[in-house]
Amino acid sequence: MNNITIIDYGMGNLRSVQKAFEKVGAEAQISSDPDLLRKSTKIVLPGVGAVADAMNALVQFDLVDSIREAVRSGKPFLGICLGFQLLFERSEENGGQDGLGILPGQVLRFDLPHEFPVPHIGWNELHFRKKVPLFNGLSEGNHVYFVHSYYVKPTDDSLIATETDYGISFCSSIARENLFATQFHPEKSQSIGLKILENFAHL
Repeated sequence: MNNITIIDYGMGNLRSVQKAFEKVGAEAQISSDPDLLRKSTKIVLPGVGAVADAMNALVQFDLVDSIREAVRSGKPFLGICLGFQLLFERSEENGGQDGLGILPGQVLRFDLPHEFPVPHIGWNELHFRKKVPLFNGLSEGNHVYFVHSYYVKPTDDSLIATETDYGISFCSSIARENLFATQFHPEKSQSIGLKILENFAHL
């Protein structure tokens, strides 16, 4: 059974992610039940907002261990936006905040010339650093939609699947075995984003 669960921890545009999966013919349920996560064949961790609030919510919903377990299990796992940043060790946000620590690296605030407004909002290009199944059918320079003030700096450059230029070149997605995550919002990225979600549904 191809069972996709979108993790509900009270932060994120969950319904828009669910509707995007529906558009590509994939059913996805929204849940905060750790037992249901364990039974699901694919997991999505979305999110908007602050790392500190998100980590507090994940602890409150008793989801931290089940998320780590899901990644270790080998089942396809997709982090989106804040859900991408949460996978790493630590964020600069609000004076410093620990993340889930699943991947090595830091989450840093953009420090850019004034001509680059922060947050970074809008369409920008993907530059591919390695071939991963999540991006099958995409082309160099395809545009996706971003809304963020912080970016991930992985300790291990081999994690980087795509980079994007916005004053600096930053990591806009990662891939490692069953684990994928994007700083951009596939559910807001029209046909390109729908193709990414379709690829994930078929992993």
